[in-house]
Amino acid sequence: MSSEHRHVNPWIVAIAVMFGTFMEVLDTTVVNVSLPHIAATMSATIDEATWVLTSYLVANAIILPMTGWLAATFGRKRLLMMSVTGFTLSSFLCGIAPNLGSLIAFRILQGATGGALQPLSQAVLLESFEPHERGKAMGFWGLGIVVAPILGPVVGGWLTETYSWRWVFFINLPVGIASIVMTRLFIFDPPYLRRLSERIDYWGIGMLVVGIGALQYVLDKGQEDDWFASTSILILSIVAGVTLVVLLVHEWTTEHPIIDLRVFKERSYATGVLLMTMLGFVLYSSMVLLPIMLQTIFAYPAMQAGISMAPRGMGSLVMMPIVGNLTGRVDVRKLLACGFAIVGGTMLWLGQLNLNAGYWEIFWPQVLQGTGLAMTFVPLTTVTMQSIAPQRMGNATSLFNLMRNIGGSVGIAVTGTMLVRHRQTVGAQLGEQITLYDAGTQSMLAQLKAGFVAGGADAATATQRAYAAMHGMLYQQASIVSFVWLFRLLGGLFIALIPLILIMRRPKGRAPAKID
Repeated sequence: MSSEHRHVNPWIVAIAVMFGTFMEVLDTTVVNVSLPHIAATMSATIDEATWVLTSYLVANAIILPMTGWLAATFGRKRLLMMSVTGFTLSSFLCGIAPNLGSLIAFRILQGATGGALQPLSQAVLLESFEPHERGKAMGFWGLGIVVAPILGPVVGGWLTETYSWRWVFFINLPVGIASIVMTRLFIFDPPYLRRLSERIDYWGIGMLVVGIGALQYVLDKGQEDDWFASTSILILSIVAGVTLVVLLVHEWTTEHPIIDLRVFKERSYATGVLLMTMLGFVLYSSMVLLPIMLQTIFAYPAMQAGISMAPRGMGSLVMMPIVGNLTGRVDVRKLLACGFAIVGGTMLWLGQLNLNAGYWEIFWPQVLQGTGLAMTFVPLTTVTMQSIAPQRMGNATSLFNLMRNIGGSVGIAVTGTMLVRHRQTVGAQLGEQITLYDAGTQSMLAQLKAGFVAGGADAATATQRAYAAMHGMLYQQASIVSFVWLFRLLGGLFIALIPLILIMRRPKGRAPAKID
């Protein structure tokens, strides 16, 4: 089979694995805008419906780090076939789910079967292309990983409004079937993956399930439940912390670990994983912050807010192939530094927004940010994996993708909490300046009251509305201050990470003749 594998055009392999991967990454965000419709159909509250998201993310996070071990145990092609088939079948089951309980159960199955697709596809692509062409492969792979989460809300909103929320899941069926057929025909296991069965690390599996599952739940539900004011969040935080520390010690010392942590001895890989974690932190948190800002401050409808995120995907779509070609010609660390500087700079640019900002003030920073993400994602993946042996590639890619997802979850949780707390602080500070003894306040209230009276309200109603309008203006000002503060913070954080790129090893020569 290995001889067949070598003769398959690598771009056919790339298309085969990216069908399933794009579908799986899309599903992390495509359901977001459908939650109100799901809740209404299932006679549930929005809070209950959010379990449709949480259950998927928890199951996905548990499977991700196990992918390397699963591929070595069952075979990469077999695992890929099982994952795509399971994901497609569970998508169909989600689409026909009769109640919320069954939908959550099928989403757990969907997350568990889809969790292996990202690291598997990355490992297959890295091995299918020659080292000097891996930048092109990662540019193609990055299209799915970066663009899919941005397109998710747009696609989900359009399907939900045009047809039904059930089509958010049914749309996976043709893509899944195409992926199954192409995987069956064009993907083969390399010979080094075939090995005798070893003792199974049951303790590692158990601690992984408990630790990662508890951590993901805490990150998803922490802000909603007011963090440690909630007993369940406090208990699960302790469980996650203790279990993951014990897991790290166990996996480092056991003979047959389910997660091989020794790969972190390679400094380029360890640095790359740290940078990818921070990239996930900034990327996913900004993807959540910007639509919230557009809806709460600028009164964008949900669908329009989702469409307003498209320029970032456009920038990445155009730049990914270009960066993929450049990685074989220039030092990728220079591209990586430029990418970090551009993404950080555009976050600082968004940090200059005010209440008078129009569509184009939001459009252009996002386009440029999309190009920066392409210049960050492709070189970072390439340089991180350059020194990893093929036998360890599956394990390395699974940890790489896990840390990106955890970084994203931490980013969403942290920035969401900081937004609420900072808005409260700024609101209190601004409120101290608004008193009935202040001439400016009296003038504004009089103008508002006169406007409402002119609109037909009586004096008492106009006074109440004037106070309410004043409070709304205060909230709006506190909100915009908090959003731009967070954008500046994220931008500064990204730029501060640039010196870490110097720790990474200089990439090897690109000429094919020098590659064994």
